[in-house]
Amino acid sequence: MSSEEVAQKLQLDTKPETPVHTGADEEKMRPAPAAVNGDATSELTEKLNRRLDIHDGTTKPKQMKIFNPYTEFKEFSRKQIKDMETMFKRFDSGKDGFIDLMELKLMMEKLGAPQTHLGLKNMIKEVDEDYDDKLSYREFLLIFRRAAAGELQEESGLMALARLSEINVSIEGVLGARDFFEAKVQALSVRSKFEAEIREEQDEKKRMELERKERRAAFKELQSTFCS
Repeated sequence: MSSEEVAQKLQLDTKPETPVHTGADEEKMRPAPAAVNGDATSELTEKLNRRLDIHDGTTKPKQMKIFNPYTEFKEFSRKQIKDMETMFKRFDSGKDGFIDLMELKLMMEKLGAPQTHLGLKNMIKEVDEDYDDKLSYREFLLIFRRAAAGELQEESGLMALARLSEINVSIEGVLGARDFFEAKVQALSVRSKFEAEIREEQDEKKRMELERKERRAAFKELQSTFCS
């Protein structure tokens, strides 16, 4: 064998082999999908997926966040919030912490403003933040917040609910509620008003307790008179 043939053979033996790619290798080499429109799109996608899961009946119960209505809804007084809570519990006939479509239907009939089935669904949809087709207590409070801020349509079912509920959410009622927040800020800070209402409640409890003790003492005195 000539030296030229030996050189050619060595060149062939040292030539690198063509790599063979498997499916796993191709999967690793594939670029990861890019995020679309950032966090906003991800949040919207999550909400839409949850909506579809609820429709298909495959969604898991969403853990409710504990909130304090007195700190989150500072535009309302303690009495107003308590009135809203009383109303909510009165129409939550299932006692599950929600007002569903049928319970809302009964509520609107009791208030003298009956709604169509579609109208009731639209009422819930307007404040239904978790897409479960019913009203939580927090979502119920949102109705009065939007009414007080003038954000509800005059002919909407939610406006009728807020107006007919007998819960005064402003000085001049719901119709003049656009100036409600400014009036509150000018008259008294939220914190001082909150503290004043707590003191009033405590004073009222003390007064009732004192009257109860006085009635008991009077009864005992009367009883001793008859027994002597």
